[in-house]
Amino acid sequence: MRGPAIRIIAAIAALSGWAGLGLQLWLLVQAMGLPDGAWRFVGFFTILTNILAAAVATAVALGRRTALGGPRARLMAATSILMVGLVYSVALRALWNPTGLQKVADVLLHDATPLLWLALWLFAPHPRLTWREIAWALLLPTFYVVYAIARGMIDGWYAYWFLNPAAQSTVELIVSILVLLCAFVLMAAALIWVDRRLANGARDDRRVDEAGEESFPASDPPSWTLGARDADLVSVL
Repeated sequence: MRGPAIRIIAAIAALSGWAGLGLQLWLLVQAMGLPDGAWRFVGFFTILTNILAAAVATAVALGRRTALGGPRARLMAATSILMVGLVYSVALRALWNPTGLQKVADVLLHDATPLLWLALWLFAPHPRLTWREIAWALLLPTFYVVYAIARGMIDGWYAYWFLNPAAQSTVELIVSILVLLCAFVLMAAALIWVDRRLANGARDDRRVDEAGEESFPASDPPSWTLGARDADLVSVL
């Protein structure tokens, strides 16, 4: 897919993310007031991930050659936003039934943006990432685990039950964290595998094109293939 089309997908992903974030912040501020609403807003992994994903998608859409729009940042954003959609669907969607504008924000943040990022990952250029890049994909979830537990100890509120020490034993909490981080490793590995496969396919296509350009068309043999006798015959005809 060509650059303009990729930038359009990135722009739509950015708009989806920023719209969902803005709407969710407004709803929380309306319900809790500005200080409490803003503090609760930045307590969700979904929110922090969508901020990263929207910022990276914006950089890609603008065509800026910066670290924010580079392969590592795209891997970090794609891994986290796809995990947001997956974990929400598997572990959290059944726990509540939002309506009205909250439903709109919910769909934008948990469904639309992850799907758009999946499309962006599939169609954007693939630099053939190495397996070591998985470590970059673990930065945000590792930070969030520490951050979520620390802030929960301060105000007693935890965004997710599987990171709540009061809802499970210490061993269960450790297992929950390890399972979560392993899931991120698997997601990042799957994205890198796709990246490497698509990068190899694109490289093979370029080789075929280059070979075709270098070869002579069968219907148009070069002039040096004509012998002297054939040249005389052509001149007579």
